[in-house]
Amino acid sequence: MKLTVVGCSGSFPSAESACSSYLVEADGFRLLLDMGNGALGELQRHCGLYDLDAIFLSHLHPDHCIDMLGYFVARYYRHDGGRADPIPVYGPEGTEQRLTTAYADTPSASSMSEVFDFHTVKPGTFEIGPFTVHTERVRHPVEAYAIRVEHGGRSLTYSGDTGVSEALDALARDTDLFLCEAAFTHGKEDIPDLHLNGRQAGESAARAGAHRLVLTHIPPWTDPQINLADARAVYSGPVELAVPRASYDI
Repeated sequence: MKLTVVGCSGSFPSAESACSSYLVEADGFRLLLDMGNGALGELQRHCGLYDLDAIFLSHLHPDHCIDMLGYFVARYYRHDGGRADPIPVYGPEGTEQRLTTAYADTPSASSMSEVFDFHTVKPGTFEIGPFTVHTERVRHPVEAYAIRVEHGGRSLTYSGDTGVSEALDALARDTDLFLCEAAFTHGKEDIPDLHLNGRQAGESAARAGAHRLVLTHIPPWTDPQINLADARAVYSGPVELAVPRASYDI
């Protein structure tokens, strides 16, 4: 598998990065994890608009899904070749209605489903193209999911947005790469069931026995170097910060 960081800023885009979006590729199949603010433009650095094969939305906060509205325009109103065929979109219950409401002026109530083939995510195991994926509900104010993507005996686990979660620890057990949010700063923000800080992300990786930790979803107001140091203090494996356009062979 190949992982490419399309965007990694938390809450809103920074001057350097779009919000959460990660491209996972194997056997010619392209799966996008989240499409937050600014991600659609950045995605075109890595693949064509119509080259995605499936999309997974961890939850329906704007910094993880709002660029789906622009992608709807690109697929629905495509000038060259007509309307694009529906692409599978996996998201929490109500994803279609949420996107339709956010757009506010679709030609009909069912227009989104003409270019997006919506599938409701629940905790479980299923196939997306060549990938076996496992999803678990995590701790966030809205329905939110972490995902483990497996292919060829290797695995990537993406936390989505979450507070401290036993389900996340279990999902990331022995994973090859743990892409984990670290939005808060240890000793500064302490809001249960919202986000992790760098130390908590490192502790989760340590409990899971993850082979490698990449910290992501760090908002512009959070010092990433503090979170990196806090994670390294409690996790002995390799750990680094996600940066736009970074890629990893898993």
